[in-house]
Amino acid sequence: MKWFRKAASLTVVAAMGFSLAACGGGGSSEGDPDATTFKIGGIGPTTGDTAIYGTAVQNGIQLAVDEINAAGGINGYQIEYQFEDDQSDSEKSVNAYNTLKDWGMQMLVGTVTSTPCTAVVEESHADNMFQLTPSATAVESIQYDNAFRMCFSDPSQGTVSADYIADNGLASKVAIIYDSSDTYSTGIYQSFATEAEARGIEIVAAEAFTADSSTDFSVQIQKAKDAGAELVFLPIYYQEASLILAQAERAGFSPEWFGVDGMDGLLDVEGFDAALAEGLMFLTPFTPDAEDEATQTFVADYEEAFGDTPIQFAADAYDCMYVIKAAAEEVDLSPDMSISDMCEAMKSAMTSITIDGLTGKQISWGEDGEPSKEPTVVVVEGGAYKVLQAE
Repeated sequence: MKWFRKAASLTVVAAMGFSLAACGGGGSSEGDPDATTFKIGGIGPTTGDTAIYGTAVQNGIQLAVDEINAAGGINGYQIEYQFEDDQSDSEKSVNAYNTLKDWGMQMLVGTVTSTPCTAVVEESHADNMFQLTPSATAVESIQYDNAFRMCFSDPSQGTVSADYIADNGLASKVAIIYDSSDTYSTGIYQSFATEAEARGIEIVAAEAFTADSSTDFSVQIQKAKDAGAELVFLPIYYQEASLILAQAERAGFSPEWFGVDGMDGLLDVEGFDAALAEGLMFLTPFTPDAEDEATQTFVADYEEAFGDTPIQFAADAYDCMYVIKAAAEEVDLSPDMSISDMCEAMKSAMTSITIDGLTGKQISWGEDGEPSKEPTVVVVEGGAYKVLQAE
């Protein structure tokens, strides 16, 4: 089949069938007997400060949908796909969800960022609609049993980052600069600090900023420098990181730098000197410079379709669509089923399949909606991302 030759090379390891009976929720009790296509919606920011993430997700889904449809669809049915911009705003995200419901959405890939996803999951749970977020990392974003995620959660990112630093002896004295006004940043910071202490890493400075004070980091940098930090952990997004790196260079402070998945996009910041990021490490499930055939095929197809190099959010979203395909085929889903019946079937399938995708091998899911997969760390070398092998 053509789709097996595409980038994800998804392999389903599952043998059990599951009942399609609904078990509650607020979704429609009847499906549409005349439905002939699956209607899958997506939500994320395609305008605003985090548009790079939402656009990547929108494109990653589109690429997968086009491939799946060209290869015969899901269980012989084509996919209709519609994506709505939420500008990373909770109210706009709920409005986008309602717009997609009016369109006839049966499953949701989204939302892209954590706070809007936490708001939308309240709605999808009430409707008992299956939801798979590619990139929302807050624990609350998938707090109900109808919701799953493709990426690591905030606590997982913090814990894995601390373990990687400890296991590879990167530093014994670490400073942290984080955004105390952002749930993504504070969630990772808290779990990192807890795990670092358990692993014998000394946190010599933990300096906060807020969305209202995210341009001048001179105080935080100086405190980290004065405390003798050998490494600075940055559980933040790339926009602030680009400023911190530039200001640290002017302050004569050159520690090791370690970030998380929000760092992806750093090298694309307009006017940013990529040399300032040389040696920076961060946790990510995907890098376009990986040499495996699946990644290179995906990157080539994405660049041809959209004229841009994909970031991890595009890969997460691409994998999401193939996960939906695998789960739906596991339980023989059809578009004439009710939203609630689809959700119940998908919940069963998600905890029984194992997937090889762009963002991990042998990925599986628990009933809590969290994925199980091996983390990847990349380092910036020569203005590009390179996979960093653990010692």
